[in-house]
Amino acid sequence: MYHTTGLRRDQVTDLCAAIHQGTVNADRRWPPSLGLFTSVVVTLTYLRRNRVQVELAETFGVSQSTISRAITAVTPVLAGLLSECVPTADELDSRSSYIVDGTLLPCWSWVSREKTLYSGKHRTTGLNVQVACTLDGRLAWVSDPLPGNWHDTRCLTESGVLDKDVSHWMGDKAYVGMGILTPIREPARRELTRWERNFNYEHNAIRVRVEHAIANLTTWRILHTDYRRPFTTFATTITAVLGLQFYRQA
Repeated sequence: MYHTTGLRRDQVTDLCAAIHQGTVNADRRWPPSLGLFTSVVVTLTYLRRNRVQVELAETFGVSQSTISRAITAVTPVLAGLLSECVPTADELDSRSSYIVDGTLLPCWSWVSREKTLYSGKHRTTGLNVQVACTLDGRLAWVSDPLPGNWHDTRCLTESGVLDKDVSHWMGDKAYVGMGILTPIREPARRELTRWERNFNYEHNAIRVRVEHAIANLTTWRILHTDYRRPFTTFATTITAVLGLQFYRQA
């Protein structure tokens, strides 16, 4: 079950118990033919693997519309239930050092939203999130999703994390001038000195850990391959996945 859903069976069972306890009858809209446990498994499988719904329908022996109803019902419940597991910018330890980087969560290109979703850097459409991890590579914080055509510096500013002292944070050259420790850019009229090259080498050797943290986060394939459901549900899905990721590593 772990390789399919990203969670152990006992974790799935605990989630089901929490959902059952925290929802009233009006909120229990998962299909009766699947029941709560299977509806949660279907939703976790969808989030983990981003499988098309007709494949899931064939696997679980139901119709595609039943799979769609299960995902539609369970995803916002997971997002609300696990929101407390997701650290906010205010909860980051101001005395700790973090490594920050941005990544694009891709989605289909909707004509009405193309201008705000299209990232020239990634050459696709999606939402930008800023990710911070500790120096040992442990995921510490993820910002709210912002338009994909925004630069990382704008996204980090909008996230509110710069209200803290970030002078001991690390980031790539995209964050030059924001008070974060970044690599040294090569001047226009000279090459980098040996100590500057050594500094950049050591900096990059540490900074790569945030890329590993992002890669681990996007093992939830719903954040790595194009999001196909209605765009209005994308933010809730991202919140649900972040809650599941922090729930896993707690």
